[in-house]
Order: sequence, then structure tokens, then C-alpha cells
Amino acid sequence: MNDMAVVGSGPTGIYTVAALVAKGDPIEITVFEQGEQAGVGMPYDDDANTRLMLANIASIEIPPIGATYLEWLSAQSADWLGRYGVDKGKLHDRQFLPRILLGQYFRDQLLWLVEQGRERGITINIRENCRVIDLEARTDSVALWTETDQAPLCFDRVAIATGHVWPDADEATRAYYPSPWSGLVNDSIPPCDIGIMGTSLSAIDAAMAVVSQHGDFGESEDQSVTFALHPDSADLTITLMSRTGILPEADFYCPIPYEPLVRATPDAVKAEIDKGSAGLLDRCFALFAEEIALADPWWAARVSLSERSPDDIADAYFADRVAHDALRWAQFNLAEVEHNKRNRITVPWRYAILRMHEVFQDIVPFLDDADRDRFDSGLSRVFMDNYAAIPSESVRRILALHKAGVLTLLELGPDYDKEVTDHGTTISVGGTHHEFDIFIDARGQKPLESKDLPFPRLRDQLLAAGEEIPSVGSDYSLTLPAEARGRIALGAIPYLLHDQPFVQGITAAAEIGPKMAQMSPTLASRLRRMLFPAF
Repeated sequence: MNDMAVVGSGPTGIYTVAALVAKGDPIEITVFEQGEQAGVGMPYDDDANTRLMLANIASIEIPPIGATYLEWLSAQSADWLGRYGVDKGKLHDRQFLPRILLGQYFRDQLLWLVEQGRERGITINIRENCRVIDLEARTDSVALWTETDQAPLCFDRVAIATGHVWPDADEATRAYYPSPWSGLVNDSIPPCDIGIMGTSLSAIDAAMAVVSQHGDFGESEDQSVTFALHPDSADLTITLMSRTGILPEADFYCPIPYEPLVRATPDAVKAEIDKGSAGLLDRCFALFAEEIALADPWWAARVSLSERSPDDIADAYFADRVAHDALRWAQFNLAEVEHNKRNRITVPWRYAILRMHEVFQDIVPFLDDADRDRFDSGLSRVFMDNYAAIPSESVRRILALHKAGVLTLLELGPDYDKEVTDHGTTISVGGTHHEFDIFIDARGQKPLESKDLPFPRLRDQLLAAGEEIPSVGSDYSLTLPAEARGRIALGAIPYLLHDQPFVQGITAAAEIGPKMAQMSPTLASRLRRMLFPAF
């Protein structure tokens, strides 16, 4: 019987285990989790979230493991769901719910997989409170060191499924939090002037973590939301800031599973990739424009899409939000999407962009440096904003905080200064200085490189092989060093972002996990002998 270690027990690790169990081959799986509860995952851990922090994925979008998310929710008691503000009688498969509930769902699915594995002769060991501190690829195995084992453990294969990487809580101070997950939820935040860098759902979550200590939201029958500050929290102010000062739009209704594309199909994009890097971005943008023009000729004409290029498409896409007050636009957009949801109306151009983002991700590794810069400043921003639409409830809460005089937005523009001291943070924009007693950096995950790996031996092996950025194969196994091919799979999202900028969330985890489960040292060795006889 062969064996496999899975480092990390969040969604990527769980989908890896699920694929191994479904495959049914005799195997011993050991899942390593540095936290107290395997299966929960840091983004959904109740130590890092409050019930006001919402997931922007619904049951209909989550690939099921044992039960669907909705089935699991429906099996819980009304009283238990009520603790999280969820009405069991109103559950449906397009509902956005507190992140903490997703953590409990995935934990239960992992425990279910353990039972399924036992019935199929597959052993699944779960080691909680066990941090993996090093890995080393060897010709016949992978050595793995933990904080608790005196000697290294050896496995045939190792899947690295460590998820996002955020600054540790010990990097935070009483006046500065390098991320919303660096101790913010557990700290007592005084009512003062608070700045939050970012306007995405992560930034909104940071605001929710703060305001949950200083007031209460109320909801009426028509779903309008109000916020009431506690009497002793009158000094609380929160400023969300970004370069543009705009907010993400509310999640929109569309058919799921996605309808097939017509022009910008995977085959059409692959054909353009096969023609070479020169002009690749412009050729694929032509497909992008054709797809939208076919789906929504009215919007295509409105933004003069036929005259657009990869360099100015973002200007056209964001034009309405930039031209209007951000909070007024949020109110308008909220009313529109809620009307569309009630009546099952799909906005064709939004849906077309949503369906194209994963297809266009495939061109990224093949773009030359100049076109990669153009892509990042144009189409990438459009795709990211489109798929990162936020729950309507999050928009309602932001509007309620603004109406209560608690929250404002700040447009930073392309040129601003930030000075952090032990006593606060100053943001300087155009000669105006904004002082904040507490500052929270809530921007998204940054791409990481080989030098950032927390496993010294594997890090040294990668750098010695010239891999400043880890490269992976179709099964996510490392292509270098040679010993790692087919033995170590890297499914940790921060290290994949260079070539896969849209690889985010649970659906990505559900795609990565099964591919890592297919990793085969035997096949890799055979290919290595064929292609690299010297090894």
C-alpha cells in the first residue's frame, strides 16, 4: 500500500482526500493540520471570523463532497442556525451565509470521508495541532518534518494544500493590523478613527469585525438594514480606501452551471495560444469583444466596444462607478440586482465576462512581459471585479454604516503616502493628511515565490534548481527539482497566482485537489527516464 501526506486540511486538502477516496485504490492518507480542528480552514475558522463576515459563495456553486452545503444546512437544528442569524425556514441554494458555517460544513465532510475511506479499506489519519516545518524531495520518497515528531516521516507523495498565507498575529500592533486575520477579531477595538486599506469583501469583513463590537444591525421586513451605535461608541469612524475609491458591485443572478461560450471558447483561446506569444493578448481580446457583442449588443454599443482595446477596456467597464458617488451607485446597483434575482433576469454582458475569466487565465503564462503588464492593468481588473461581486447583505450593511455616520470612502488615486508609527497611521493624498488611530491592511493575497516557502529544505532545492517561482505540471506536481516530479504537488494558492491570477476560492480548490490526487511517482519516473535519460 502506498501512502500520501496532505499538508493543510482546508478545502483544497479536503477535495484532494475526496478524490483519493473516490478513486478507491488502497492507500494510507495522513492529513496534517496546524490548527485545533482539521477541515475548518483559516478563512472559515471561528477564531478569525464573526457571524457578520459572509462567504461570497452559495451552495449551488460549491462542488459537493458527501452532502451539498444546502443539504447539510437543512440537517442542522433551527436553534443552532439561529445563533448565526440564519432562518432555517428561508434556506435556499443561492444564499450567502456566514463563513463560519462553511468551516463547520467542510469539517463534517472531512469526518465523513474518514468513514467512507474506512469502508473502502483506505486509512485516513488526521493529525491536528501538528505543524509541518520542512519537506525534502528524495529520489524514492518525500521526507517530512513536524514540530511534534523527533525524526522525519517518509511518504511516497505529498500534497501541499496550505491555502492563503497571511501575516502572523504577532506581526500586528495595537495600532496596525497587516491583515484582517492577524488578531483583529479577538482584540478589543476602541471607538476611534479607523482606516482600512481596500474596498473588497475582505475590507468589508474587517469593518464588520470592528463594528460588531460597537453596535447592532437591524433588518426590516423589506430587507432594509439599519445600524445603531452603542452610546459609548460615538467616536467610532471607519474609512475604507482604495486607489479608485469605488465599491465592488453586488452579486448578480445568472444560470448555474454556466452556459457554454460561443466565441471565446477554450478551443478558440488555445488556438490563439498555439500561434505564439506575439500579439496573443490582442487576438484574444478580439474574441472577448466578439463574445460580448454577440451576448449583449446594447452594452457593446454603449461602451463602444468595437473601438476598445486591452488597454482601455477597464476604463469603459468602470466608467459608471467612477462617474457617480460610490455609495449612491452601490444603492442603485443593489436595487438592480435584487430586482433581477427576484425575476431571474441575467445581465448578458456581466454573465459573458464571468464565464470568460477562467478561459482567459490560460493565456497568462504565454504572454510576453509587455502584454502581461497590459493584461494586469486592463482585462485582469475587469475579470477580478466581475467575479468578486459581493453579497447583497454586505452592500446593505455598508450603506447602513454610512447612513449612521460611521463609514466613509476615500479615493487615494495613483499617488499617496503611508506612514505607520507605533501610535497610528497617516495617509497623505494630494497634500491632505488623514490620521488614523488604528489601521488595517485588507488587500488581497499577494503572489509568493520560492523564497517564501516555509519549508527550508524544499525551498533550497527549488532555488538550487533555478526555480525562483515554482512551476507545476498538470497534476500540480513540481517540475523541478527532478526528485519532486510526481512526488510533491504544490496546490497552495499564493504560489500559483503568478500564472493563475484568478485561482481563488472553493471552486478552484475543487479543481486543484483531484489533480493533486492523480500525482504518480511511477509515471513521473517513467517520463523522466524517457525525456531526461541523464537523471
